[in-house]
Amino acid sequence: MASDISAYVRENEGRLLQELQDFLRIPSISTLPEHKADVDRAAQFTAESLRRAGIENIEIIPTERHPLVYGEWLHAPGKPTVLLYGHYDVQPPDPLELWETPPFEPTIRNGNVYARGSADDKGQFYMHIKAVEALMRLHGKLPVNVKFLIEGEEEIGGAGIAKYVPANRDKLKADVAVVSDTAMYAEGIPTLCIGLRGLVYTEVEATGPMRDLHSGLYGGAAPNPVFGLIELLSKAKSRDGRIQIPGFYDDVAEPAQAEIESWKSLPFDEKEFLTNEVGSAALTGEAERMVLERTWSRPTLEVHGI
Repeated sequence: MASDISAYVRENEGRLLQELQDFLRIPSISTLPEHKADVDRAAQFTAESLRRAGIENIEIIPTERHPLVYGEWLHAPGKPTVLLYGHYDVQPPDPLELWETPPFEPTIRNGNVYARGSADDKGQFYMHIKAVEALMRLHGKLPVNVKFLIEGEEEIGGAGIAKYVPANRDKLKADVAVVSDTAMYAEGIPTLCIGLRGLVYTEVEATGPMRDLHSGLYGGAAPNPVFGLIELLSKAKSRDGRIQIPGFYDDVAEPAQAEIESWKSLPFDEKEFLTNEVGSAALTGEAERMVLERTWSRPTLEVHGI
């Protein structure tokens, strides 16, 4: 079966790439109201792609902001059901001057497709649609039952899908869910990402004097709200990367030894990671934990803006 699919991909490579590029040209920026029509167009494109692949019962489901797209193929009795998730919305491309080529004009360089959404997340879930298409064209059926749920609000918090999923448990019931929004660890290494760190965020506002004060006249006596934030943040995490908030680690599960061993087997080079991915003088965090453990299984506390 794998050889059949490889042959299918080779024979249809030009068309498959052209379709992906057409999709990437749609500036489906969910954060900007002026792009609402583009977001809707991306939903329509997603629905039509599912239809061409042989998926049935396709719906474009309105939400308070941007629509969900649902589709299914349920003709494999007794077989598991796979729920495939992805999102067709993208982040704004700013700052534009950092792009070598226009963000919504896909360009191929060194075998990679460069465009906003090519890696997050149109490329990933479109790959799964095309996998279904290949199986349907080659065999007329799928080896498992399949459901797709694609959203257009992932980049703005996913409010629509957060309401839809609990209200449609039976409709979405599946044996496994595949999130089309992660990555292969490295080329040639098939990767199953079996867990993601969650997110809790808060915005802290600090106030000081009733108006802006001249530091030469009032400094040393008047409170400075920026220093108040610095003091608060410096007490939240120690120099060695340990979070100081009481109870923070109470429910943190340690990774299984098999997980640790699997991470150690990966072709990870800390120096290359520091130089080429992070680009700083040194790494931070819990020194007794390996880097992949710090980024994959340990919780952290980060400042996203001040």
